[in-house]
Formats: sequence, structure tokens, C-alpha cells
Amino acid sequence: MERVVIIGGGYSGIYALRELAKNKNIQITLIDQHTFHNLQPEVYDLIANKSNIADVTIDLTTLCMGINHDYVEYKNLKVRKIDKVEQKIYTQEQEIVEYDYLVMAAGTRTFFPPQIPGLNKAHDIKKLHWAVFFKQSFENQLFMKIRDEAKQCDDTHIVVVGAGLSGVEIAAEMAYNSKMFFKRGNFSCDNLKISLVSSSPTILPGLTPKLVSMSHQRLKSLGIKVITSTKLTKCHDDHVELSNGTKINHSFIIFTGGIEASIVTTELDVEKNGRGQIIVNEFLQTPENENIFAVGDIAEIKNKKGEIMPPNVTVARISGANAGQNILRHIKKKKLIACNPKLEGILIALGGKFAAGNLYGLVHVQGRIAYEIKKYVFSSYRKPLLKLIRTGYKKLRKL
Repeated sequence: MERVVIIGGGYSGIYALRELAKNKNIQITLIDQHTFHNLQPEVYDLIANKSNIADVTIDLTTLCMGINHDYVEYKNLKVRKIDKVEQKIYTQEQEIVEYDYLVMAAGTRTFFPPQIPGLNKAHDIKKLHWAVFFKQSFENQLFMKIRDEAKQCDDTHIVVVGAGLSGVEIAAEMAYNSKMFFKRGNFSCDNLKISLVSSSPTILPGLTPKLVSMSHQRLKSLGIKVITSTKLTKCHDDHVELSNGTKINHSFIIFTGGIEASIVTTELDVEKNGRGQIIVNEFLQTPENENIFAVGDIAEIKNKKGEIMPPNVTVARISGANAGQNILRHIKKKKLIACNPKLEGILIALGGKFAAGNLYGLVHVQGRIAYEIKKYVFSSYRKPLLKLIRTGYKKLRKL
């Protein structure tokens, strides 16, 4: 029986798993150091009190239990070393997992440039535990503002560094949420300030000028100060220094700068790019080993035109499913299918029930309609996973 191991239970790993499970005669093992799949694009809703932890996580144990397959298992392990010759995975827990096929799907992490002094003071809210910590810290500060509003009303200043999708969405959600908070309570200490710092000439670099303009107008209407063509140079306990010479006092720093591949890639001797992402061919195999695939953000994935695709959910889902299909085809000695990911569009949450987006590169939308489209897209992904974990939960209850 062929043994397939997937390292990483994110979007790409789960889509690979669902494809692989169509073959009932293989053994599938999902390894992840976390016990849950983090629906990362929705974490900003958690911080903004629009959802709770159960809404932004998928339990991996019940997910694997819910899949209709006799040989699917989930292992909560941290990978320490991968031996390509022996085809063995060594873990921190001293457990060794053997494989015939390996899918690398561990994703990326926020890259904190070491040359910026004090950057360790910033929050990386892409990680769920830091998102929860930030949410609790922020709410505690709001409570203290209300408690002391008759005596003093100090500014609360959030500095968001990085104006890509993550930075723009969190800044917008925080601004909207705080406005509604003070409005509902009619509190007089409504003096929360948010600054969004972009090293690029605009926010959302790489997106269409119209989408950038729509998003910028929304941020402005929420009272967010947008600072472009400026880099963070130093972080202090109470203020940050910028490359334009200005200093901004802060209560919190959120860093959403660049990305780098998961540290697990350092344990695999294959070709990588400057960000640590694994180089793959059109079938998502590593050129050195046809039985090792890399998918999602951890891989440098190109379309048929040779363009490098941005790390996002759509590419993760397409590549994960493609790798799963190709492994099944490789087992049966069938011709592999080239991966040609296409972006159907992009939707940006901009606080409350307001979003902006570009669909198929043809139509721009904004406001409530864009928000509802984004909500539908997320629901269409989450719904089948919820069905699986409910099935898995029922199975566990019977054991």
C-alpha cells in the first residue's frame, strides 16, 4: 500500500488530502504541529468581534475522522528532519514517519527583517495565538480608557506596518470596530488612531489602480492615516521611527510585511528561492525528486505563461488539489496534469459590511455587494469542511 504524507494542514494541504482520499487503497498521513486549520483570512473578523475562535478554525482530528477513508490519520507532530534517501520524516516527538510520496504544504510565515531594531515588539496576528493575545490586549486597553475617561483620555495609537492585503484589512477592521464600539456606548474617549505604513508608493502594490483608489478612499473615510513610500527603521517601547525622519507614538505595532517559507523547508534539501519557497515544475514536483510535491504558499508556483503566482488562498486550493490528482495518477502510471492556476478575482474586507474587489480582471465592485460576494466565497469553502468535522465528531463520540 502506497504511503502518502502531507506536511501542513492549511488550505493547500486539506485540498490535497481531499483529492488523495478518492483512492481508498493508499495510506494518507497528515502531519501538523497545530491541531487546527487556521482560516487565516478570517482572523481579522475574530479581532473585530465579528466571529469567535470556532468560526476561524477547523479541527484536524475530526476533519480526518470525517473523511470516508479507512487509512487516513492525523498526527500532531513537529517535523525536525526529512531524509529523502530513506524516505523518512524525523519529528521532535521522536516519532519517525515513512513515506512513498510527500506533499510539502506547510505554508509561510511573516518575515521580520533582522536589520530593524526592536521589531520583536510587533504582533504577528497571522498566527492565531497572537491574534487572540492582541484582541485581548486591545480590548483591555479600551476598558481602561472607559474606566478613566473622566480623569484622562489618552490616545490609543495602532501602527500597522505593511500595506498589502493583510495590513489593509486589519487596519480597516480595527478602525471600523473601534468607531462602532465608541458610538454604541456613547463614550467620550473616542480617540483611537491608526496609521498604515507602506514602503511602496501606494497601498496594495500590484493591484489595479482603481481597486487601490477605492480602498484608499475607504481607509481615509475610516480616519486611517496612510503613509506611503516610507519604511520602518526602528521600534521602541512607546514609538517607532520611520525612514522619512518622523516618529509615531504607539500602543501596539502590527507587522504584516513580507513573507518567507515555513521553517520546515530548511529540513528538506531541495532547490529554493530567496524567500525559502520550494522550486517546483509544472506538475508541482521538486525537480530533484518526482515523489516530492510542494503546494500552496510554501512553493514557487507558476502559471502556463511562466508568471509567478502570488501566495493566496485560490492558488493554495488549486495547487493542493492538483498535487493530489498527480500523485494518484503517478501511482497508476498515468500522464500528470500541469498546474495552471488562474485568479478569479480579489476581494478585500474594508471594515463592517464593506469590501472592494476586482472580479476576473474585468469588473470592480465595492460596498455591501462586494462584502456579500466575499462572504459567499468563504462560506463555499468552509461549508464542506464543517460537514466533514461534524461527521468526524459523531464518529469520535461513538468510540
